[in-house]
Amino acid sequence: MGNQVTILSTKKLSASQKELLLNAGLGFVEYDAIKIELLKAEIPENVDNAIFTSKNAVKAVFDSETNISNCFCVGENTKRLLEKNGQKVVETAQNASDLAQILIKKYKKETFLFFCGNLRRNELPELLTKNEVRFKEQIVYKTHSNSKKFDRPFEGILFFSPSGVQSFVLDNNIDNSIAFCIGNTTASEAKKHTNNVIIANKPTVENVIVQAVKYFKNDLSSRT
Repeated sequence: MGNQVTILSTKKLSASQKELLLNAGLGFVEYDAIKIELLKAEIPENVDNAIFTSKNAVKAVFDSETNISNCFCVGENTKRLLEKNGQKVVETAQNASDLAQILIKKYKKETFLFFCGNLRRNELPELLTKNEVRFKEQIVYKTHSNSKKFDRPFEGILFFSPSGVQSFVLDNNIDNSIAFCIGNTTASEAKKHTNNVIIANKPTVENVIVQAVKYFKNDLSSRT
């Protein structure tokens, strides 16, 4: 494939994630489009039902001494981190809307504590409120933009959160790049700036990379 295709990742990748790109012959540039600040929040000692929609919230909460009976979360990676911290994960969903629907259908009489960031999406709290599911929110981390200007175009850009898209476009245009997005909410943000959007089959970093690899292999095959 040569090095004619270079991808920008808006998140620093692990060694195994980089291998997926390198083995496919894709060049890449990486940086962290956002910075996460974990807050020292006053978390209750005992929580019956906790909602987590990101790994950042898990990291923030388990910096403190708290006992949680049941966890409800978004994404396999969040689930794995909760279990690594010895937590019982009762329900997992692909996205916040799906998790809200599960809570409404199966746990409507329960009360929840939603651990979230300062830029949390509205879907889950709005659905719970509309369906009279009792919950409280606690902000346990803050997301900060870490903007950086790039003086070159990229064939593809990997996006992992709506705030990552917002940070990138502060100083750059997506232009003709293909935006590979980790999920629908990230894709919705990217679609404000481009029509060239591909969404991962699963909300994992690896699957975002796999979509890019597949796309550029097919694209180059069709050119030859």
